Amino acid sequence: MTRYLISFNAGAMDHIPAEEMPDVGKASHAVVQEAVNAGVWVFGAGLESQRASVVATDGMVTDGPYPETKEVIGGFSVVDVASREEALAWAAKFAISCRCAQEVRELMPDPETDAMLRQADRRR
Repeated sequence: MTRYLISFNAGAMDHIPAEEMPDVGKASHAVVQEAVNAGVWVFGAGLESQRASVVATDGMVTDGPYPETKEVIGGFSVVDVASREEALAWAAKFAISCRCAQEVRELMPDPETDAMLRQADRRR
């Protein structure tokens, strides 16, 4: 299985009237529940609308994103599926429920972290 990041940009849902947002939330949670039931849901969340903090390698903290940044992520989901086509199908469901386009990117595999997580699960 391969993990995919499905995301949308901040402001992508600005066209939705405030009174319709509860319906959008209900629809998107229904897709999340469907993904959970299908066993492909890993994690997801909307991001608070605030400036990010950037922590440099020397530990210095500055406000970001930098001014040249044109787009920032407004929300995301991570699914673990067998193919890119399946990830695109989930992205289509999120696009419909959230009423905005979704970007799909394959996450790099990390067998060492996966092994750490399996080890931690065994200790619980």
